[in-house]
Amino acid sequence: MKKWAFVSDFDGTISKQDFYWLVIEKYFPEGQELYKKWKAGELLDIDFLKEVFLSIHQDEEKIINDIVSIAIDEYVPTFFKNVQNNNGDVYILSAGTDYYIHHLLKDYNIKNVKVLSNPGFFHEKNVHLNIDENHHHFSSRYGIDKSKVIQDLKKEYENVYFIGDSEPDSHPAVYADITFAKDALQEILEEKGVSFVPVETFNEVEIYLQEKGVMTV
Repeated sequence: MKKWAFVSDFDGTISKQDFYWLVIEKYFPEGQELYKKWKAGELLDIDFLKEVFLSIHQDEEKIINDIVSIAIDEYVPTFFKNVQNNNGDVYILSAGTDYYIHHLLKDYNIKNVKVLSNPGFFHEKNVHLNIDENHHHFSSRYGIDKSKVIQDLKKEYENVYFIGDSEPDSHPAVYADITFAKDALQEILEEKGVSFVPVETFNEVEIYLQEKGVMTV
């Protein structure tokens, strides 16, 4: 069994803006009403994202330029390298799509990170999802079941640490050895009675792991 893994959500956790908000604000103003329907429970998460991603109508070069314009937590590249230097494996676990995640990782020269997300691809000026409903990690609501992913990683690693920021992250948080919670996830986990470490930045996460003897830098 391997020693430890650090698993991070992407949108709003690593990135400072959800990709779907960038699309809505730049290309799909109707998405504001769609967002309200989604939050009211009238749409599944994955159906909301599919509709947004199919409403971009831009050349791929423009989409990629938009993607790499998204700001991330500035400490993430250093933190991931430090995790790897301390014999930890890094995963990104996202209910968005790996399409934009891979472009951002490449832009920031972040390497040796495994992305577990809904497969996506560019086609006819939009981003399409290619979800396998027969996959072990399939979720009809999110596309990918983050809880199952964490439970499977727990079979491979002695310790699995997780960080997230919103409702989809409340489910895997139950199974991680330690969950670091940003933003809305803090209140959600409090209401559920799930323990967590409140943080705002990855630098705070590193400090905590150093204090616990998991990492040295």
